[in-house]
Amino acid sequence: MHRIGVIGCGYWGPNLIRNFNALPHCRVVVCADTQKSNLARMEALYPGIQTTNEYRQILENPEVDAVVVVTPVLTHHPIAHQALLHDKHVFVEKPMCHSSQACLDLIHLADERRKILMVGHTFEYAAAVNKIKEIVQRGDLGEILYVSSARLNLGIFQKDINVVWDLAPHDISIITYVLEEDCVSVSCQGKANYRKGVEDVACLTLHFGNDTIAFIQSSWLDPKKVRQTTIVGSRKMLLYDDTEPQEKIRIYDKGVDAPPYYDTFGEFAFSYRYGDIWSPRIEDYEPLRKECAHFLACISEDRRPRSCGYSGLLIVSVLEAASESLRRGGVAIPVKYPRRYRKVS
Repeated sequence: MHRIGVIGCGYWGPNLIRNFNALPHCRVVVCADTQKSNLARMEALYPGIQTTNEYRQILENPEVDAVVVVTPVLTHHPIAHQALLHDKHVFVEKPMCHSSQACLDLIHLADERRKILMVGHTFEYAAAVNKIKEIVQRGDLGEILYVSSARLNLGIFQKDINVVWDLAPHDISIITYVLEEDCVSVSCQGKANYRKGVEDVACLTLHFGNDTIAFIQSSWLDPKKVRQTTIVGSRKMLLYDDTEPQEKIRIYDKGVDAPPYYDTFGEFAFSYRYGDIWSPRIEDYEPLRKECAHFLACISEDRRPRSCGYSGLLIVSVLEAASESLRRGGVAIPVKYPRRYRKVS
């Protein structure tokens, strides 16, 4: 039986409590939050659950073997660090930490204490994203020319982080997971419309080592909720729309062919191809449930999670580079730790 303690019961924490409690051989025994109303709601939903407004009681609880951290970003590192020192396995929500150095500290401490450290990159456990990864890695789309992603809606405005740190981690995670390529530099432009120093709209450009480029648009100020990723290959194109209830993936047999050679400009002409559109079948399950089950399996089998600490380190490194680019007017900034799964010296 895995006994879980959840720290943070605001917006996302209750979803994790629900999913962990629904899994066999697992129980959320205690949760912590600074708001009494949040704790009262958990007590009403889950009779018998222990609640506290002091998260350290969870760390010191001998019944708890794993801690889930769902708190503001700046608190991720100190809470997760203390949890590891108390010999707890740790699941921390995205982004992993407020800096790459803080991420490295947690990675090294987890290795030292021989504990599982996992980051909540939920979309890496989504059936649609894993189908896309299979399609891309199999070469069905041909050479990947570029990726374009948009995550837009009206709100929710955050107080402690800007829209890049809030929304872009999802898209960075999806793109780097699918492409399996090093993200070497980032440029970013944005604007703070309502709170000084907190950008609510932004555009990122990610450059990869294989010369692929990716664009990410993030906004808290859009009238329509958009969750779309387009992957353009030399052979075919793919559209992923997470708001679609059924056909989340559509593959377009469309493309452009240039003549292999030509003697004069008059002989040069692109050939446009318009083929079929089809949607592959994907499994129907809740990605968060799959993610929670994966965390428990990694604890039981002592294996590295798919979204391990190095995955979290990459995302935070990209966010750091994006923040530096914002401050410097959009210039490209190198990513400190561009790889997902290789150990950092």
